[in-house]
Amino acid sequence: MKFTDDHEWLNVADGVATVGITTHAVEQLGDLVFVDLPEVGATLAKNDAAATVESVKAASDVYCPLEGEVIEVNEAIRNDPSIVNSAPQADGWFFKLKLANPAEAEALMDEAAYLALVG
Repeated sequence: MKFTDDHEWLNVADGVATVGITTHAVEQLGDLVFVDLPEVGATLAKNDAAATVESVKAASDVYCPLEGEVIEVNEAIRNDPSIVNSAPQADGWFFKLKLANPAEAEALMDEAAYLALVG
């Protein structure tokens, strides 16, 4: 699993990254009440705003960690944003991205580096 300093995580397998927000991000946001996901087929650049989450505290963008094409979104969290609160780094994933250059994922933080960042 890789992490960004914007509190997204991604798990890369066969050139496809499953993307979500970290447990730390969820703790900062509080209970989510709304999730807006990107369109399947959208091509996103690294750091593009890909999704939006709204909590009782604030609204926040979820950024695309790497360049690629959205090939799937998690409809379950659109219907029930609380899934993100209960399992942000598992069932609460946001979208799957077919990476333009999968090797770029290696430059992102590993879990130890991310935990040091938020620690």
